[in-house]
Amino acid sequence: MKLQELASALLITHIHGDNNTEITGIEADSRKIKPGDLFFCIPGLLVDGHDYAPKAIALGASALVTERVLDVTVPQLVVKDARYAMAALSAHFFGYPSKEIKIIGITGTNGKTTSTYILEKIIADQGYVTGLMGNIHIKIGESYIVNKATNTQESIELQRILRNMADRGVQYCVMEVTSNGLDMGRVKGVHFRSSIFTNLTQDHLNEHKTMEAYAAAKGLLFGRLGNGFSADPDARQYAILNVDDEASHMLHKLTAAQVITYGIEKECDVRATNIRISAKGTEFQLKSFAGDAFLRMQLVGKFNVYNALGAIATALAEGFALEAIRDSLEGIAFVEGRMEVVNEGQDFLVLVDYAHTPDGLDNALSTVREFAEGRIITVFGCGGDRDRTKRPIMGEVVAKYSDFIYVTSDNPRTEDPEAILADIVPGLIGMHYPENQYMLLADRKKAIQKAIEGAGPKDVILIAGKGHETYQDIMGVKHDFDDRLVAKAAIRERTQ
Repeated sequence: MKLQELASALLITHIHGDNNTEITGIEADSRKIKPGDLFFCIPGLLVDGHDYAPKAIALGASALVTERVLDVTVPQLVVKDARYAMAALSAHFFGYPSKEIKIIGITGTNGKTTSTYILEKIIADQGYVTGLMGNIHIKIGESYIVNKATNTQESIELQRILRNMADRGVQYCVMEVTSNGLDMGRVKGVHFRSSIFTNLTQDHLNEHKTMEAYAAAKGLLFGRLGNGFSADPDARQYAILNVDDEASHMLHKLTAAQVITYGIEKECDVRATNIRISAKGTEFQLKSFAGDAFLRMQLVGKFNVYNALGAIATALAEGFALEAIRDSLEGIAFVEGRMEVVNEGQDFLVLVDYAHTPDGLDNALSTVREFAEGRIITVFGCGGDRDRTKRPIMGEVVAKYSDFIYVTSDNPRTEDPEAILADIVPGLIGMHYPENQYMLLADRKKAIQKAIEGAGPKDVILIAGKGHETYQDIMGVKHDFDDRLVAKAAIRERTQ
């Protein structure tokens, strides 16, 4: 593609140099540049992509996108906003793949991963070729790629993945959409068929500073659903909102899409009643605009009822039969790292869950309290280089439900693990939690081992915070670490 043709996606630009320069690829990471690539110089808080232009040129970049004219030998496409240009030109370069796929975006503080898994399963069971972009993996048809990122991909990579999906016949893609990804414009240019809102609770305040700003970032997904109506059902867009969460009122006002509400506490379009939770699963009566049904899921917890309801509402909007949706839900045994059972034949229950926010912990522990016959033993910590204000709150939540607590490291990143643990303790003290019923142990492996060594018959151990993750981030180095494998080894050691 010629530089001039690529530039045609933007109205106001200026090309310094040969506008017929051939562009064979696009990239914003100078380390990944190949000969013929267009390099985007993206200004950032810590680094400025313009400073890496010489390196990109040395590696073979044929042209640059800049916000100011640089003293370089290759052509430059000068734009007002390089990040916006990256989104627009990425969509143009890859041929607008989101127009060829029905894309359903899911955003919210908690429940995104489980919701994407449930909805993708329902759609795939209908015989469609599906794609999934989630926190655990990327799925393209029957192929899986481990997702090493914990955030929505940058627009270049996002559009590249979507083009791969479209070329391989994917008809539906279910995508987790993070607040940071929305705030940074990474999904600009992606055409969403529908968007689901799960909930809004405290998290990521290190990035958004206030809950209002955090909510506004989530709202971008719904405000971008479009402002047009259509007689063609396939062209209609839907906003699927959790009516029990107050933020839904704001999102309802932001969107022009048809709104479908779901919930438990309030009247809505898709509602669960008569919920019964046990260690073996969850049952509830479903009342919906498309009919009523009794559902029995292997997934455990009220929060998973919400996740299921959002997926059900979206599937019903797509015209899927309620009976088929029910059958798909009943066939889901677990979602990786979400209330996942570690079973080595022991006489106590071990659960691994990704809960890493106050609300996530409350959801997980309140569910455990519903069926626990013995003590609840919780192993948890808080991530480093993240919102410090939630640490004592997480301590309060765990103290509310637990009979014994091991406060340990999560991903300390560049922070001192002991300092993170110290930030949690005021929450325990504030709940008047007995000092002899908790232990501070920064070594996560030892904390899990201690919890398993001390468990009695019918006790429930919840290992929270990392879920599906297979590493622990310490001082910028990712060490192999999987809560599930550590727990299995500790159980086997105890029972030998």
